[in-house]
Amino acid sequence: MSSSLQLHSEAPNGSYTFSSRPRPVPTRLKYKEPVVTQNEGHGVYGNIMYDRRVVRGNTYAQHVLPYMSQPDSMEIQRQQEARRRAMVKKQTTEQFHSQTPEALQGRKHTDVQTELYLEELSDHIEDTSVGCQTDAFLDKPTTPLFIPAKSGKDAATQIDEGELFNFDVEVQPVLEVLVGKTMEQALLEVLEEEELAGLRTQQLAFQALRNAEMVEVQRLEEQERRRREERNHRIMQKRQILEKEKETAEKIAARTFAQHYLADLLPSVYSTLQQHGYFYDPVQRDIEMRFFPWLVAEVKNALEKRQAVLTVFDLLIQDAISGR
Repeated sequence: MSSSLQLHSEAPNGSYTFSSRPRPVPTRLKYKEPVVTQNEGHGVYGNIMYDRRVVRGNTYAQHVLPYMSQPDSMEIQRQQEARRRAMVKKQTTEQFHSQTPEALQGRKHTDVQTELYLEELSDHIEDTSVGCQTDAFLDKPTTPLFIPAKSGKDAATQIDEGELFNFDVEVQPVLEVLVGKTMEQALLEVLEEEELAGLRTQQLAFQALRNAEMVEVQRLEEQERRRREERNHRIMQKRQILEKEKETAEKIAARTFAQHYLADLLPSVYSTLQQHGYFYDPVQRDIEMRFFPWLVAEVKNALEKRQAVLTVFDLLIQDAISGR
């Protein structure tokens, strides 16, 4: 707000006075453009209620960009990246954490804090309520119900008893229809019950026949199974008999061939083994292997003792000669 002042000192006491009333500052579209004027040269009045630069309501949790300012691309990219990371973290947490099963019928889940220190969980933004007292006005009275004005003339007709409706005459056809329909429905129900009873009897007979056929089929299947098992068993026995006969024939042939092959081989083998000393006299072998080595060892010990005695005797003689 500004005011145009024209000061003069023509008053007797020399005081200063206004020559015009205060008026608002004209609105500029841009800071360096001239003031836009309307008719009569008056400027466009500015109203702060329609100014985008004025913040309305709660200013704690909202961020308002200044008027005619362009958002920073780096800031927008940083916010989008932070939002994407939060979304990925939330999805990962939901994926690895076990989800709570659905509540039973008639119940519902309730969020409960399990931390050591409880805190209030609320997304409500802090705000302050301010009251304003208005002038008292009388309440509007209730609007009366609209009732249209009556028009035309009233007229009446007198009807005597039995003039329009004779109960005995009028009710007889209705009663005949009701009784006839009831009897017809009852007859249909009886026929339906008899038909159902016949169908049930036929179904029981068919079920009994089917059970008998199933028993006969099972008996025939069991008989066929026993025959098949007996046939397989007989075939297996025949195969075993043939295999044993074949094995016996092969053994007999091998034995006969071995006898013919070893007929001339045994004498030569015996003679060769005898020449190499595999067949020997036990007494002679015992004398050669045990007695002769023992005898040689005893003779050797006796000779060693004799040689030792002779050596000692020679030393004694030599000592005696040396002493003389």
